[in-house]
Amino acid sequence: MNKTEAVAAVLAATTTEPIVYTTGYACRIARHLDDRPSHFYMTGSMGLASSIGIGIARRTRRTTVVVDGDGSVLMNPVGLATAGALPDLPLAHIVLDDGCYASTGGQAVPSRRADLRAWAMACGYARAVGTDDAARFAGLVRAAVAGCTAPVLVLARLTSADQPVPGRVEEDLAEHARRFGRHLAPRG
Repeated sequence: MNKTEAVAAVLAATTTEPIVYTTGYACRIARHLDDRPSHFYMTGSMGLASSIGIGIARRTRRTTVVVDGDGSVLMNPVGLATAGALPDLPLAHIVLDDGCYASTGGQAVPSRRADLRAWAMACGYARAVGTDDAARFAGLVRAAVAGCTAPVLVLARLTSADQPVPGRVEEDLAEHARRFGRHLAPRG
């Protein structure tokens, strides 16, 4: 499975759930495949996708999906501890593990030696599962999103090369934030 296949699986498993995409290739791929008002594309702030997602899930009480990278999680593991300390937090934390900082030059990330699923469980996540199989990953993501009542982690081990990644998110960031805010606003 490659990063594009993993992001496509997340898109297929979601409809209107807020999704926070980590900075780098994940947000660029998601925007290219299916730009939705429910998407928040980080264009900086590496390591903070989980922090943003935790805040959204706490405030809205809606299932919130975070599409994170292995390097991002290792850069800010406090997100795991914070989410795990909130046992009723509706957070589906998807981690794409390719073993490198892909968008900054391919520097190695020691994610293959750090068992991120074990970290999540030690921090209090209800479940932490993972696979390198695209079909199995798609099923794990669907299950995580459909029944999300507590923090869960789904790890995708990316083992295949990706296709060329789309260009950077260039839209007006203030308008992007307004669009996302309108999506989160209570209806009624």
